[in-house]
Amino acid sequence: MREILTLQLGHRANYLATHFWNAQESYFDYGVSEEPSTIDHDVHFRAGQGPKGEDTFTPRTLIYDLKGGFGGLRKWGGLYDQGDADTHSQSLWDGSVVKQQDTPISQSAYQKALDEGIDEPPKLSSQTVRYWSDFTRVFYHPRSIVQINDYELGSTIIPFAKWDSGEELFGKLDKDHDLLDRDIRPWAEECDQMQAIQIFASADDAWGGFASNYVESLRDEYGKTPLWFWGLENQAGQGQRATQLMRTVNIAHSLQAISTIASMYIPLAVPSYTPPYIELGGNSQWYVSGLMSMAVESITLPSRQKAGSVPRGLLADMEAALNANGNQRIAELQCSVVDPSTQHLKTKEASQAVDDSRLANSNIQNLVYEDEVEKANSRLDMSFSIGEPSQTALSLRQWERTNHVFSKIESIRGVTWTTRELNHEDEANSGKRRRLASLPTLERYYNPQPYPLLDSFPPILIGPGPSNTAAAVHGSLSATSQMSKRTKGLQNIVSRMVNVAEREALSNGLGEIAEAYEDGWDSGSDEDSD
Repeated sequence: MREILTLQLGHRANYLATHFWNAQESYFDYGVSEEPSTIDHDVHFRAGQGPKGEDTFTPRTLIYDLKGGFGGLRKWGGLYDQGDADTHSQSLWDGSVVKQQDTPISQSAYQKALDEGIDEPPKLSSQTVRYWSDFTRVFYHPRSIVQINDYELGSTIIPFAKWDSGEELFGKLDKDHDLLDRDIRPWAEECDQMQAIQIFASADDAWGGFASNYVESLRDEYGKTPLWFWGLENQAGQGQRATQLMRTVNIAHSLQAISTIASMYIPLAVPSYTPPYIELGGNSQWYVSGLMSMAVESITLPSRQKAGSVPRGLLADMEAALNANGNQRIAELQCSVVDPSTQHLKTKEASQAVDDSRLANSNIQNLVYEDEVEKANSRLDMSFSIGEPSQTALSLRQWERTNHVFSKIESIRGVTWTTRELNHEDEANSGKRRRLASLPTLERYYNPQPYPLLDSFPPILIGPGPSNTAAAVHGSLSATSQMSKRTKGLQNIVSRMVNVAEREALSNGLGEIAEAYEDGWDSGSDEDSD
């Protein structure tokens, strides 16, 4: 069935993944839709039975969070009523029992309304969303919930912030419990033919160290399974200088350690530029994770298509297209959003004739460019990599002149297209021509399914347009020479901030990564600077 197993490591990762699962749940048609969904639900969901014999369908995911990070989520995922879990343990003790218990976190009004079956639950806002569980629309299997009690969410006394702390925590837990045997193996054994494992984790705090050791263990156990790592990063410039430097060093560790083991490593940072049609609500975690999830869910959409509906693109296929040179495992995520009722992918002239102020002209054109190089080099409205230029005409021209695109995949959803554009045989032939001509490789996937704008999703889209229930999204992943520049920047910081014992190994590792995005290409930047 080509299943994908998901790992969610940390509070910020769980925000993003909650949006992801809400979108997956919305694709179920429950037999009432005139047009059946093109999504293969078995890829991300498992069938089972509840305690009363009722059929259940829960995400194939493991959710790790610190003490206090699950908010009002029920201990057993909300679907399996286990009653009083202490009854058996108390029966083994004849003496008196003094029970100490933290005050439970109350469910959000939105969650209570969903449990009561209210058709129109209360509207969510940045003030009412306290935890990721406040806006979840799915039930989780009890095996999905993994609370880590060694640290407490938001603690200033023992913060879970340094990369080394994550490494130490994983080592301790793995020694005590054998995490792969306890947590991963039961899920993996349920899969007929596991397509991949995707990991969401913050890369700039201790979860990066935790994830690094976890990914290494997964690679040892599942040597040929694609491992896709989505590394969340805080917005550049946030916090005190010491905090910023610590986060930067954490990112350097994560990038060097994980990108050499995982199949793909995709950084996820708040875009340095957002177009006028995007509102991030003061960088609220609910808003930011919603925008990130829209891009992540859209670019991976081909991996969960039903066979024969529209052409599928397994994560292994995407990995092969992106890492064409064999040593480029880090990809940049970009996306643009349009109103599906006003944007149609037809001809270049027709697209330019559409007057949609919510879509930048560069995005309209890059959907239909005929020139092969321009297709690969075209930029979308938002980039989720730190250090990207603003979207001015001058900065974009400078970027295209000084950067090289090695490979790129695109996913275009929720728009109409011509038969010629949907001809994948032409796409394959185009790819062959590109390789023979030493041009950047480019693969495209199309899907009529727009991105669902649910009542759990933040109101990030503003501007004209009659549709408030769905959005068309154009997403891309690309391997570019920009990664060399960023890695060298991290290498420079590491040489000054990391202790001598680990400085050389970390710096050399980053240097090798940078070289992988320089081989066979010269920007000519030295000539430009003369």
